[in-house]
Amino acid sequence: MTSDAPARRVTIVDVARHAQVSTTTVSKVLRNATGASAAVRARVQHSIAELGYRPYVGARGMRGRTFTIGVMLPDIRNPFFADVLAGLTEHLHGTGYQVLHGTGRNGEDIEARVTEAMVDRGMDGLVLVAPISSGAHLERIARVVPTVVVGRHGRSTLYDTVADDDHAGAHLVVAHLVGLGHRHIALIDHRETDPVRLAEMPNAVRADGYRDAMRRHGLADEIDVVSTTYTHDGGYLGASQLLARPALPTAVFAGADIVAMGMLQALAEAGLSVPADVSVAGYDNTTIAAFGPVSLTSVDQAGQQIGGHAARLLLDRIADRGTPASHIKLTPTLVARRTTAPPRVSHPPIR
Repeated sequence: MTSDAPARRVTIVDVARHAQVSTTTVSKVLRNATGASAAVRARVQHSIAELGYRPYVGARGMRGRTFTIGVMLPDIRNPFFADVLAGLTEHLHGTGYQVLHGTGRNGEDIEARVTEAMVDRGMDGLVLVAPISSGAHLERIARVVPTVVVGRHGRSTLYDTVADDDHAGAHLVVAHLVGLGHRHIALIDHRETDPVRLAEMPNAVRADGYRDAMRRHGLADEIDVVSTTYTHDGGYLGASQLLARPALPTAVFAGADIVAMGMLQALAEAGLSVPADVSVAGYDNTTIAAFGPVSLTSVDQAGQQIGGHAARLLLDRIADRGTPASHIKLTPTLVARRTTAPPRVSHPPIR
C-alpha cells in the first residue's frame, strides 16, 4: 500500500549516512572547502545525486549569502521589462546566483509588499525596475540589502542606478517626425499622480523631452498630450480619445512600444492606415517592434544592456557595500521603420 503523505525532505544527515561520512565532511563538499579527499568528495556527490538532496537556502541565508537576487518588475506584460530581465540573467550566468522576480503591478502598496518580501527572504540583492515607491522607501530597502534601481532618474548615495536618457530619446522622435514634414505631433503619456516622484519617472522625463523638442522646432502651439497609462489598454484608450476629435494628428509619439501596440489596434479597428493616415512611433525597441507585420519606428534604449549593467553593479555592491554609488545613463538611438512616413500634406522642416 502506498502512502499519500508528502515525501520527507532529504537532509544533510541522510547524505552523510548514505556516503558513510560525517555531516561536517558533507558540509565541506557542499561549500567546496578544503579537508576532503577527491575520493570522499566523489562519494558524497554520488550520494547527493542518488538521494536527490538539495541544500536548504534558508539555512544558507543564516550563515551568509543565499545566492538569490530579487527583481521587481512593474508589469510582466510589457516586453521591454522582459528584455531587461534577459540581460540581467545573461550577465549572472555562471555566477551561481539565481534570479527570482515579482511584479509590483504599478501599485505602490503592492510594490512595497513585493520588495519587503524579498528582503525578508534573505535575498542577497535587489534590482527594482521602474519602481514607483517613494524615494524614502527605496533608501530604506537599500540600507538593508544591496539595491540597483533601473529607469528612475533620481539619485541616492545608498543605491546604484541605470537609466536611459529619456529626454534625449524624446528629442529623437520629434526630430524624426518633424524631418518627415509633420507639425501636429501628439504624445500619449503615462499619467503621473505624485508630484514629488514626477521628476524621477521615465514617462515624465520623456514628456518633458517631447515638449522641449516641440518648442525647439517652433511647434509650441502644436503640443498635444493625452495622458493614459503605459499599457496596451492605455494606448488603445489614447487613440480612441484622439479619434474622437474633429481632426486627427498626423503623427503620434506613443511613450512606449506597448502603448503603440494598443494604438495600432485602435487605428486598425477604425479603418485607418499607418502610416498613410497617421504615423506612429514608440519607445523601447522591443522585439515585437521589429516584427515584419508591425515594423514600428521606436527608440532603442538597449533593454538587455540596461539589465547587464544592473547585474554588474549589483554584484559589485554585494561584494563591497562601501563602494560609492554608481549612476549610469545610456544614450538612446532611433530605429526608423514602416510606421512613420511623410504626412499626406507635407510641411518643410522648421529650422
